[in-house]
Amino acid sequence: MSSKINELREDVEELNKLLVSATRQRVKDVLSLEVRKLQTEISRLQELSGSADGIKTTPATLPSSNRCYEVKLNNYAWDQSEKFVKIIVTLKNVQTLPPDNVFTIFTDNSMELHMNGLENRNYTLPIKNLLEKIDCSKSSWKVKNDTVVVSLAKLNPGVEWSHLTAAEKKAKQPKVTPKPAEENSDPSSGLIDLMKQMYEEGDDDMKRTIAKAWTESRNNSGMPSF
Repeated sequence: MSSKINELREDVEELNKLLVSATRQRVKDVLSLEVRKLQTEISRLQELSGSADGIKTTPATLPSSNRCYEVKLNNYAWDQSEKFVKIIVTLKNVQTLPPDNVFTIFTDNSMELHMNGLENRNYTLPIKNLLEKIDCSKSSWKVKNDTVVVSLAKLNPGVEWSHLTAAEKKAKQPKVTPKPAEENSDPSSGLIDLMKQMYEEGDDDMKRTIAKAWTESRNNSGMPSF
Protein backbone atom coordinates (compact mmCIF):
# COMPACT_ATOMS: atom_id res chain seq x y z
CA MET A 1 0.00 0.00 0.00
CA SER A 2 2.93 2.32 0.65
CA SER A 3 3.90 2.09 -3.03
CA LYS A 4 0.39 3.21 -3.99
CA ILE A 5 0.65 6.19 -1.61
CA ASN A 6 4.02 7.16 -3.04
CA GLU A 7 2.62 6.94 -6.55
CA LEU A 8 -0.28 9.23 -5.61
CA ARG A 9 2.13 11.69 -4.01
CA GLU A 10 4.10 11.85 -7.24
CA ASP A 11 0.87 12.47 -9.14
CA VAL A 12 0.03 15.34 -6.78
CA GLU A 13 3.48 16.83 -7.23
CA GLU A 14 3.15 16.66 -11.02
CA LEU A 15 -0.34 18.20 -10.93
CA ASN A 16 0.91 21.06 -8.77
CA LYS A 17 3.61 21.78 -11.33
CA LEU A 18 0.98 21.91 -14.06
CA LEU A 19 -1.19 24.13 -11.86
CA VAL A 20 1.62 26.65 -11.51
CA SER A 21 2.17 26.85 -15.27
CA ALA A 22 -1.53 26.87 -16.24
CA THR A 23 -2.97 30.17 -17.44
CA ARG A 24 -6.63 29.33 -18.17
CA GLN A 25 -8.90 29.56 -15.10
CA ARG A 26 -10.99 26.56 -16.17
CA VAL A 27 -7.85 24.44 -16.46
CA LYS A 28 -6.69 25.63 -13.03
CA ASP A 29 -10.05 24.66 -11.50
CA VAL A 30 -9.89 21.17 -13.02
CA LEU A 31 -6.32 20.62 -11.80
CA SER A 32 -7.15 21.93 -8.32
CA LEU A 33 -10.11 19.56 -8.05
CA GLU A 34 -7.97 16.60 -9.07
CA VAL A 35 -5.32 17.53 -6.49
CA ARG A 36 -7.97 17.58 -3.76
CA LYS A 37 -9.26 14.16 -4.84
CA LEU A 38 -5.78 12.64 -4.73
CA GLN A 39 -5.02 14.21 -1.34
CA THR A 40 -8.22 12.70 0.03
CA GLU A 41 -7.30 9.31 -1.39
CA ILE A 42 -3.82 9.52 0.17
CA SER A 43 -5.36 10.27 3.57
CA ARG A 44 -7.75 7.33 3.22
CA LEU A 45 -4.96 4.91 2.33
CA GLN A 46 -2.83 6.13 5.22
CA GLU A 47 -5.69 5.50 7.62
CA LEU A 48 -6.25 1.99 6.24
CA SER A 49 -2.53 1.26 6.40
CA GLY A 50 -2.33 2.35 10.03
CA SER A 51 -5.28 0.15 11.02
CA ALA A 52 -3.91 -2.88 9.15
CA ASP A 53 -0.51 -2.59 10.86
CA GLY A 54 -2.06 -2.46 14.30
CA ILE A 55 -0.99 1.13 14.86
CA LYS A 56 -3.07 3.00 17.39
CA THR A 57 -4.87 5.80 15.63
CA THR A 58 -5.16 9.33 16.95
CA PRO A 59 -8.20 11.56 16.50
CA ALA A 60 -6.55 12.89 13.36
CA THR A 61 -6.29 9.42 11.78
CA LEU A 62 -9.56 7.75 12.60
CA PRO A 63 -10.71 5.06 10.16
CA SER A 64 -12.47 6.41 7.11
CA SER A 65 -15.73 4.75 8.21
CA ASN A 66 -16.13 7.66 10.64
CA ARG A 67 -17.68 10.50 8.70
CA CYS A 68 -15.75 13.77 8.46
CA TYR A 69 -17.72 17.00 8.52
CA GLU A 70 -16.78 19.88 6.26
CA VAL A 71 -15.96 23.09 8.13
CA LYS A 72 -15.30 26.34 6.28
CA LEU A 73 -13.07 28.72 8.22
CA ASN A 74 -13.22 32.50 8.04
CA ASN A 75 -11.06 33.54 10.98
CA TYR A 76 -7.41 34.30 10.32
CA ALA A 77 -4.75 36.95 10.75
CA TRP A 78 -2.37 38.28 8.13
CA ASP A 79 0.84 40.24 7.92
CA GLN A 80 3.31 41.11 5.18
CA SER A 81 6.95 41.73 4.45
CA GLU A 82 8.66 43.01 1.31
CA LYS A 83 8.38 39.64 -0.44
CA PHE A 84 5.59 37.72 1.30
CA VAL A 85 2.07 38.03 2.65
CA LYS A 86 1.60 35.62 5.54
CA ILE A 87 -1.77 34.20 6.58
CA ILE A 88 -1.92 32.76 10.10
CA VAL A 89 -4.61 30.20 10.95
CA THR A 90 -5.09 28.94 14.50
CA LEU A 91 -6.47 25.41 14.85
CA LYS A 92 -5.95 23.31 17.97
CA ASN A 93 -3.95 20.08 17.47
CA VAL A 94 -3.40 20.70 13.77
CA GLN A 95 0.20 19.54 14.25
CA THR A 96 -1.08 16.00 14.98
CA LEU A 97 -2.27 15.56 11.40
CA PRO A 98 -0.19 13.53 8.92
CA PRO A 99 1.80 15.87 6.65
CA ASP A 100 -0.27 14.96 3.60
CA ASN A 101 -3.49 15.98 5.36
CA VAL A 102 -2.45 19.64 5.37
CA PHE A 103 -1.98 21.29 1.99
CA THR A 104 -2.66 24.54 0.16
CA ILE A 105 -3.79 25.07 -3.42
CA PHE A 106 -2.50 28.28 -5.00
CA THR A 107 -3.57 30.19 -8.08
CA ASP A 108 -2.23 33.56 -9.20
CA ASN A 109 -5.00 35.39 -7.30
CA SER A 110 -6.30 32.94 -4.68
CA MET A 111 -5.36 30.31 -2.10
CA GLU A 112 -7.22 27.45 -0.45
CA LEU A 113 -5.88 25.85 2.73
CA HIS A 114 -7.02 22.32 3.62
CA MET A 115 -6.60 20.56 6.97
CA ASN A 116 -8.30 17.18 6.68
CA GLY A 117 -9.26 14.58 9.25
CA LEU A 118 -8.84 16.55 12.46
CA GLU A 119 -11.28 15.10 15.00
CA ASN A 120 -13.67 14.02 12.25
CA ARG A 121 -13.59 17.39 10.52
CA ASN A 122 -12.14 18.62 7.24
CA TYR A 123 -11.25 22.29 7.64
CA THR A 124 -10.99 24.59 4.64
CA LEU A 125 -9.94 28.23 4.37
CA PRO A 126 -10.58 29.67 0.88
CA ILE A 127 -9.43 33.21 0.10
CA LYS A 128 -10.27 34.45 -3.39
CA ASN A 129 -9.59 37.63 -5.36
CA LEU A 130 -6.37 38.57 -3.62
CA LEU A 131 -5.53 42.24 -3.88
CA GLU A 132 -2.36 41.52 -5.92
CA LYS A 133 -1.13 38.53 -7.87
CA ILE A 134 1.13 35.95 -6.21
CA ASP A 135 3.91 33.65 -7.41
CA CYS A 136 2.54 30.12 -6.89
CA SER A 137 5.93 28.45 -7.35
CA LYS A 138 7.41 30.37 -4.40
CA SER A 139 4.39 30.21 -2.10
CA SER A 140 4.33 27.64 0.72
CA TRP A 141 2.83 26.65 4.06
CA LYS A 142 4.18 25.48 7.41
CA VAL A 143 2.50 23.64 10.27
CA LYS A 144 3.33 24.68 13.83
CA ASN A 145 1.75 23.95 17.21
CA ASP A 146 -1.95 24.77 16.85
CA THR A 147 -1.10 26.99 13.87
CA VAL A 148 -0.64 26.90 10.11
CA VAL A 149 1.23 29.74 8.40
CA VAL A 150 0.68 30.19 4.66
CA SER A 151 3.28 32.32 2.89
CA LEU A 152 2.07 33.96 -0.31
CA ALA A 153 4.99 35.10 -2.45
CA LYS A 154 4.33 38.53 -3.93
CA LEU A 155 4.60 38.55 -7.71
CA ASN A 156 5.75 42.15 -7.37
CA PRO A 157 8.02 42.29 -4.31
CA GLY A 158 8.04 45.58 -2.50
CA VAL A 159 4.43 46.43 -3.33
CA GLU A 160 2.52 47.18 -0.15
CA TRP A 161 -0.87 45.49 0.14
CA SER A 162 -3.42 47.84 1.72
CA HIS A 163 -5.89 44.94 2.06
CA LEU A 164 -5.74 41.18 1.62
CA THR A 165 -8.48 40.99 -1.01
CA ALA A 166 -10.00 43.29 -3.59
CA ALA A 167 -13.41 42.86 -1.93
CA GLU A 168 -12.06 44.10 1.41
CA LYS A 169 -10.55 47.16 -0.26
CA LYS A 170 -13.82 47.97 -2.01
CA ALA A 171 -15.79 47.57 1.22
CA LYS A 172 -13.49 50.01 3.02
CA GLN A 173 -13.77 52.74 0.40
CA PRO A 174 -15.93 55.68 1.50
CA LYS A 175 -19.34 55.83 -0.10
CA VAL A 176 -20.18 58.99 -2.01
CA THR A 177 -23.58 60.39 -1.09
CA PRO A 178 -25.40 63.01 -3.16
CA LYS A 179 -24.96 66.52 -1.88
CA PRO A 180 -28.25 67.84 -0.52
CA ALA A 181 -29.69 70.89 -2.24
CA GLU A 182 -28.97 74.15 -0.51
CA GLU A 183 -31.92 75.85 1.10
CA ASN A 184 -31.32 79.07 -0.80
CA SER A 185 -30.70 77.46 -4.18
CA ASP A 186 -32.47 78.84 -7.23
CA PRO A 187 -35.85 77.02 -7.55
CA SER A 188 -35.82 77.63 -11.31
CA SER A 189 -32.54 75.69 -11.83
CA GLY A 190 -34.41 72.39 -12.19
CA LEU A 191 -36.69 73.88 -14.83
CA ILE A 192 -33.70 75.29 -16.70
CA ASP A 193 -32.00 71.88 -16.76
CA LEU A 194 -35.20 70.25 -18.00
CA MET A 195 -35.60 72.75 -20.84
CA LYS A 196 -31.96 72.26 -21.83
CA GLN A 197 -32.51 68.51 -22.02
CA MET A 198 -35.70 68.93 -24.06
CA TYR A 199 -33.87 71.29 -26.44
CA GLU A 200 -30.96 68.88 -26.94
CA GLU A 201 -33.18 65.84 -27.47
CA GLY A 202 -36.05 67.49 -29.42
CA ASP A 203 -36.60 67.78 -33.16
CA ASP A 204 -36.22 71.01 -35.15
CA ASP A 205 -39.74 72.25 -34.38
CA MET A 206 -39.24 71.60 -30.68
CA LYS A 207 -35.90 73.40 -30.68
CA ARG A 208 -37.39 76.44 -32.43
CA THR A 209 -40.31 76.58 -29.98
CA ILE A 210 -38.08 76.28 -26.92
CA ALA A 211 -35.55 78.78 -28.27
CA LYS A 212 -38.31 81.30 -28.94
CA ALA A 213 -39.87 80.84 -25.51
CA TRP A 214 -36.49 81.00 -23.83
CA THR A 215 -35.53 84.20 -25.67
CA GLU A 216 -38.75 85.92 -24.67
CA SER A 217 -38.40 84.81 -21.05
CA ARG A 218 -34.75 85.91 -20.89
CA ASN A 219 -35.58 89.34 -22.30
CA ASN A 220 -38.36 89.80 -19.76
CA SER A 221 -36.69 88.30 -16.64
CA GLY A 222 -32.97 88.33 -17.29
CA MET A 223 -32.62 84.51 -17.27
CA PRO A 224 -29.34 83.13 -18.59
CA SER A 225 -29.05 81.72 -22.11
CA PHE A 226 -28.08 78.13 -22.80
